[in-house]
Amino acid sequence: MNSGTKIRQIKGREILDCRGEPTVEVDVITEEGILGRAKIPAGRSKGKHEAFELRDKNARYGGRGVLKAVRNINEKIGPKLEGMDVTKQREIDETMIELDGTENKNNLGANAILGVSIANAKTACKSLKVPLYRYIGGTNARILPVPVLDLIEGGLLANSGLDFQEHQVMPIGAGTFSEAIRMGMEVYKELGKIIEENWGKHSLNVGVEGGYTPRKMQDPREALEAELEAIEELGYGEKFVLSLDCAASHLYDDREEKYTLMGEKITREEIIDFYKDLVSAYPIVSIEDPLEEEDFKGHAELTKALNIQIIGDDLFVTNKKRLKKGIEQGAANAMLFKVNQIGTLTEALDSAQTAFRNGYGVQVSERSGQTEDTWLADLSIGINSGQIKTGVTRSERTSKYNQLLRIEEFDKTLKYAGENFRRPF
Repeated sequence: MNSGTKIRQIKGREILDCRGEPTVEVDVITEEGILGRAKIPAGRSKGKHEAFELRDKNARYGGRGVLKAVRNINEKIGPKLEGMDVTKQREIDETMIELDGTENKNNLGANAILGVSIANAKTACKSLKVPLYRYIGGTNARILPVPVLDLIEGGLLANSGLDFQEHQVMPIGAGTFSEAIRMGMEVYKELGKIIEENWGKHSLNVGVEGGYTPRKMQDPREALEAELEAIEELGYGEKFVLSLDCAASHLYDDREEKYTLMGEKITREEIIDFYKDLVSAYPIVSIEDPLEEEDFKGHAELTKALNIQIIGDDLFVTNKKRLKKGIEQGAANAMLFKVNQIGTLTEALDSAQTAFRNGYGVQVSERSGQTEDTWLADLSIGINSGQIKTGVTRSERTSKYNQLLRIEEFDKTLKYAGENFRRPF
């Protein structure tokens, strides 16, 4: 072992995410003094099968503090990992999993474990003098992702009249990532003019991810129409497609076994028919979480019925076991990649590889409680995801896009996924 890559110290602390809520930050420092630092996001719209996020549940920050997680990092995880080699990512992650000793990381907290896991990877890439995306993907990392831009928000992410969580555009017709971002932001600004004119200036207030939040807009078709109008107004008609994150678990009533959409109670069959109508009427190429998180059968039925990308977020929670269940049943054909849903970098990468090996797509995603850290951008290239969802405006969102712009400028071997976002290699 190179003594310079041995862990000398691990330091956790409590910082703030973009919502002003506490989250975990971790430093991993080698014997040579090389420091990697990672900030960990948190979700608001969560699947019930996600790894356990440890919160203090006391008077501080309304119970949302993370000092317990920080103590676990400083007093339990750090001493256990000191002297280990930062370049042995799997060994380090497996050591933390064993130390926690629970299926869902209920002991140490997935936020504590993940903070160390990501910080370790950042320290390792610095030690090896390679970019993080190269450390993750090696010479095979070669794809810049299509940005999935959440221009109009609803559901739990915004105080708008819309039930679906995200109404997105994807600039698949761009030639480069930088062109895709430019076009996307131009559409965002043009959409603002259209929304102000038709739904009033208060509709220009933004949600958690920077998308517009029109209170009087209640039908997702209105959101799609407005986005298409902005795209057409700029002459980008053939350059963009549309996508949705429905977050349908939050629309579902377990007792009645029905969804609430636009004020009406509807069955699984009725909401599936609604999706079929949307896809036939609009250039929608991807729908995330169209049904509630336990309905593998319904996801399989919808995947078979629609020749588009169907993404499992709450359905899979970046968990290889749940993903394999979906693959066996033909439920969805893509996985949302949220590392904090599973709790270590190694486990998340294993889930992504399982998806790719079985013909499933992988869309890398932020969380609503995001930080300014940029490691998510590198991960999207490292695994050749071909697609990344990280909001639209606000600096904790654009920091990922800015990192991808820097990487594109630096590394001319990388190619923009474009129309091949589902099968980028």
